[in-house]
Amino acid sequence: MGRNKYSQKEIDSISLLLKKKTETTRFHQKRIRHILRTIFEFNISDFNEPGKPFGPQELQDAIRRRAIYILDDATIADMKAKRERDRLRDAETDRQAAIEAGEQTDWQAAMAEWEAWEKENSK
Repeated sequence: MGRNKYSQKEIDSISLLLKKKTETTRFHQKRIRHILRTIFEFNISDFNEPGKPFGPQELQDAIRRRAIYILDDATIADMKAKRERDRLRDAETDRQAAIEAGEQTDWQAAMAEWEAWEKENSK
């Protein structure tokens, strides 16, 4: 599941990409959907009716029925920053759990040991 809160500038970009998607080849449609998912965290499947095409008009319909909210740029920037902090925190938690379970090596500790060994043996 992606986001459902966007700035007006993001909505304009998404709308433009959806318009291009309806006018291009299958290969380019896949590329556009990838851009929508990765850059905008916009998943068409979150908002469309299964089996029906999703274009700029359907985007506007989703906004009208309040499935998508338009917020100011500052709020969106704060939201993105929080999501990034949460993602980094979760990644660090996962890394620590993998180290404790013996599934992964703590490369930072290993590097510190290597540097200490190198310093001792270079005298």
